[in-house]
Amino acid sequence: MSENKIEHSRSLRSARWFRKDDLPGFVHRSTLAAAGWSREDLMERPVVGILNTWSDINPCNLNLRDLAEEVKTGILEAGGIPLEAPLMSISENIIKPTSFPFRNLLAMEAEESIRAYPFDAVVLLGGCDKTQPALLMGAASAGVPCLFMASGPATPRSSTGGDLANATGVWRLVDELRAGELSEGDFAAFERSVMGTAGHCAEMGTASSMAVICEALGLSLPGSSLVPAVDRRRTRFARELGRRSVRMAAEGSPRPNEILDERAFDNAITLLCAVGGSTNVIIHLLALAGRVGVPLTLERFDEIARRVPLIANVQPAGEHLTERLMTAGGVPALLKTLKPLLHLDARTVDGRTIGEVIATAEVIDEDVIRPLDKPVKPGGTLVVVKGNLAPDGAVMKTCAADPKLFSHRGPAVVFEDVQTIADRIDDPELGIDENSVLILRNAGPVGAAMPEWGMLPLPRHLMERGVRDMLRISDARMSGTAYGAAVLHVSPEAAIGGPLALVQDGDIIELDVAERRLQLCVEPEELERRRQAWQPPLSRHVRGYRNLYSQHIEQAHRGCDFDFLRGANEETLPEGLFDGWVGGW
Repeated sequence: MSENKIEHSRSLRSARWFRKDDLPGFVHRSTLAAAGWSREDLMERPVVGILNTWSDINPCNLNLRDLAEEVKTGILEAGGIPLEAPLMSISENIIKPTSFPFRNLLAMEAEESIRAYPFDAVVLLGGCDKTQPALLMGAASAGVPCLFMASGPATPRSSTGGDLANATGVWRLVDELRAGELSEGDFAAFERSVMGTAGHCAEMGTASSMAVICEALGLSLPGSSLVPAVDRRRTRFARELGRRSVRMAAEGSPRPNEILDERAFDNAITLLCAVGGSTNVIIHLLALAGRVGVPLTLERFDEIARRVPLIANVQPAGEHLTERLMTAGGVPALLKTLKPLLHLDARTVDGRTIGEVIATAEVIDEDVIRPLDKPVKPGGTLVVVKGNLAPDGAVMKTCAADPKLFSHRGPAVVFEDVQTIADRIDDPELGIDENSVLILRNAGPVGAAMPEWGMLPLPRHLMERGVRDMLRISDARMSGTAYGAAVLHVSPEAAIGGPLALVQDGDIIELDVAERRLQLCVEPEELERRRQAWQPPLSRHVRGYRNLYSQHIEQAHRGCDFDFLRGANEETLPEGLFDGWVGGW
């Protein structure tokens, strides 16, 4: 009998593989003997899968190999069996044409891996932008108890001084370069220093936003999300995560749908607004909610955002990097500050409620985590706008935009694709001035798999005059590290005949943030005439995954998940139909 045997409050899922004295049980146990596990181990211990997205080509996730070893140690200490499985690694800055479509591919891989293997619980290890939501989506659909851990923020070096040595600094320095305010030599020096260590974005970009959101959802250990990738405290959290996963495996609880209810999503949206997080998180939360049957809508984001001020003084909406946010008290301190706005009875994988987690939290630095009555900026960090240009909605990160553009009326300058922008944005014959509204279309989920092109570049002649922001509208996304008055995720998109497809150069467009209105000022009769003349673009994808993607992807206001993956799963273990079958023998 093993010393590490632990008591189980139920029949383990892995028992269907290992605890039968028949031919399938023999095959399953003997197969893992090569990995060092005995018959007694497999008959007695719970099994925890470690889904790891480490790869050489993904610096955000480079430390996950080491963290996986620490998780294994924690699992062994608690009497479990750790089995690591490598999954697709989505490198945001490297993968082409864009990382976004591969979120759903990894989500499918994660779900099917969990279903197919004898895991009683799973630990999800991710870092880069789309890796995190993909793992959550897959695990939520599989229904097995799960815990998430991010790779942690990088620790950038600086050759330019201050906190500009990060992705937000890239955008600002590119603007300075195009405006003639920065030399190419200085920009090259910045390039050599900006990626100092492994880890994801060190500002509140999409990866950091998703990491902190996982704490608010209750799927990560409290205080773990902002510890830098190179900080040894992250290894301590990894071991603790391993130990906790064994308890969850033995108890079979909590399962994802027992944590991911409407309270959890409200708390996550509240924190997203409070930290000035990435607009990409809106899409990911909509998709995740769809997986567990929670009726989350864009309207709910706007309702919550109206009452939540920006209290985290971190880039790109504030001054500091995420490491300062950690030392100021981290997510538990943020949630404690937000206490009047939260569902305190929401559950977490820690075994406590959100209210119990924040009871002992403390704000260490009120310049970084501001009180609710002394915020960095008052409420409305994110807004949802609608109108005849975006009937199903569009989003805007107002905390990172020039407020002068919140009420704006100007003529459209239309670009059909990003290459046209690159070729023509500086062309004086376009007649672009600071009142113009730059339009990019055919960049939505069907049109171009929704790349991060929403922060359109400004014309050089305006940059040289000191113009740093203009109203930009697209069906694309925008990097969470970026800034500017960009209306994003226009739905329905142009490529399927949404109103964005009907805009012509010179049309007047009106944005009113206070009224949450985005209007194309063209008579309905004229729009109908244009609609009748519109022809859909030819699909460029006739094979493989991208063909599947184009046929089944949903629009941005529904989270861009596949239509066949929405909805809660009543039966999470369909492999039980084949318990008596042994493949490979």
